[in-house]
Amino acid sequence: MFLWFLGVSAVFVWSVFRSPQLDYRLVMLGSVFPLAEVVLGGPRLAHTLVFAVAVLATVMLVTRGRRLVRRRWIGLAVGVLMHLVLDGGWADPTVFWWPVFGTAFPDGPLPELSHGPVVVVLLEAVGLGALWWAWGSFGFGDRVRRDVFVRTGHLPREPAAP
Repeated sequence: MFLWFLGVSAVFVWSVFRSPQLDYRLVMLGSVFPLAEVVLGGPRLAHTLVFAVAVLATVMLVTRGRRLVRRRWIGLAVGVLMHLVLDGGWADPTVFWWPVFGTAFPDGPLPELSHGPVVVVLLEAVGLGALWWAWGSFGFGDRVRRDVFVRTGHLPREPAAP
């Protein structure tokens, strides 16, 4: 699952915050970052609340006194938190609350891959739909608007007029 995290996290975060200065590219990057743990054979540190809080704390400490830089990089922490919400990993307390219930990580697939192929395909379709909605709503068919997003990661407060 990749499109599920990219599309739903960006659209959801935009719907809630509507911040024209947030870097939605970093929200999307943060939302897919924990998927890299697939090479480790299962969920590890990036699927824990400790990791998400550490990313947030690091951004807050490193950007102290630089509000605009903070506004850009906070998207990475928001994306990682969105991943935890969207993958349902919070249902496994041994991973989500690590190390409260012990320091060993359980064997098994990533939470997002344990739903079965039909659910995975449906979630990917929802993610694709969210990306499709964003493409049309933010006028990404217009090269100038698309270039602004690619260059800055910014989305407007309101969708583009048709």
